[in-house]
Amino acid sequence: MKSEQSFLVIQTAFIGDVILATALVEKIHQFYPNAPIDFLLRKGNESLLLNHPFLREVIVFDKKNKYRNLVRIVSKIRSAHYDYVINVQRFATTGLIAAFSKGKNRIGFDKNPFSFFNTQTIKHQVGSIHEVDRNQKLIATFTDSTSVKPRLYPTKLDDERVKEFKVGMYYCLAPTSVWFTKQWPAEKWIELIQSIHAQVNSIFLLGAPADHHVCESIRLASGVSMVVNLAGKLSFLQSAALMKGAKMNFVNDSAPMHLASAVNAPVTAIYCSTVPSFGFGPLSDRSFVVETEEKLDCRPCGLHGFRDCPKGHFKCAQSIRIDQLITNN
Repeated sequence: MKSEQSFLVIQTAFIGDVILATALVEKIHQFYPNAPIDFLLRKGNESLLLNHPFLREVIVFDKKNKYRNLVRIVSKIRSAHYDYVINVQRFATTGLIAAFSKGKNRIGFDKNPFSFFNTQTIKHQVGSIHEVDRNQKLIATFTDSTSVKPRLYPTKLDDERVKEFKVGMYYCLAPTSVWFTKQWPAEKWIELIQSIHAQVNSIFLLGAPADHHVCESIRLASGVSMVVNLAGKLSFLQSAALMKGAKMNFVNDSAPMHLASAVNAPVTAIYCSTVPSFGFGPLSDRSFVVETEEKLDCRPCGLHGFRDCPKGHFKCAQSIRIDQLITNN
C-alpha cells in the first residue's frame, strides 16, 4: 500500500451520520498513516471534526444556494485529484459530486441514483448490520473487512470549557430529538430525574440552542435544584467531553447517542418508534438499549420517525418504564 494515496470521504447527511462515518477515517488512517484524508460534510456539522488529527481538510457544502455551491464544491474536489472518493451518502447530490470528482477510484452504494458512475459499487444492506459495518464495506478492498468504532477528538480547550461541571459524579440527559416519535416524552424525563438525582452531585441537560426551552421546562418541572440546563451552551465536542466523564448518559435514538459512542462514554439509549436493528445502535463499551416491552404491530413505524404518532397513542414511548432505565446504573 502506498502512503501517498489521497482520500475523500463524503457524508453530507445529519450529525449522527457524520459521526458514524468517522470510523472510515480511523480505518483509512490505520492502513495509510501518512495519507491526506479530507472529509466533505454539510454546513453546520463542521465543528464535529474541528482539529481532527487525521484529517487534512474538512470541506463544507452549504446547501443554501445548493446548485451554485455544488459547482464550487465539484471544482474544488476535481482540483485535488483524489485517488479514492468514498461516497457514504445514497442521494443524488453526492452521487453527482463523486461522478464529477475526477477521483481515480469512486466508491459508493448501489442505492445512489448515480452509482453507475462509480468504479466500484457496494450493495447497501439493510437490517441486522450496523452502519459502521455497512460503511466499512466501501473501503474493504484497500483496508480489510473489520470495522472500527467512530471517534471524535475533543481538544484541551473543550475539556477546559466543561471542567467546572465535572465535579463529583454526574449524569447527562439529552431529552430532545428532531423527530417527535424518537423523543421520549418530557414527563418521562422529569420522572427519571426525580428517580435518579440522589445518586449523583449534578444532572446536566444537553442539546442544541433550539432545545433550550424544552430542557428548561423539564428542569423547572422536575423541582430538582441540581439540574443544570446546558442546551445551546456547549459545542458538539464540548458536549462529548462532558459526556465522557458522566456516570451515565441517557439519550434518545438521536445524535447525542453517537456523540457518546465516539468518545466511548457510557450510554443508555431509549428507542421509541425506531429500533436498533436499523443499524444505528450505541457502540460504547458500556451501553444499554431500552425499548418498550409491549408487542406493538405498529413499531417500527419508520426509519427516521415522524412529527406525530401515526396511530395517535404513542405507546412505543409511553409504555417505557423508568425502572428499565435505572436497572444498569
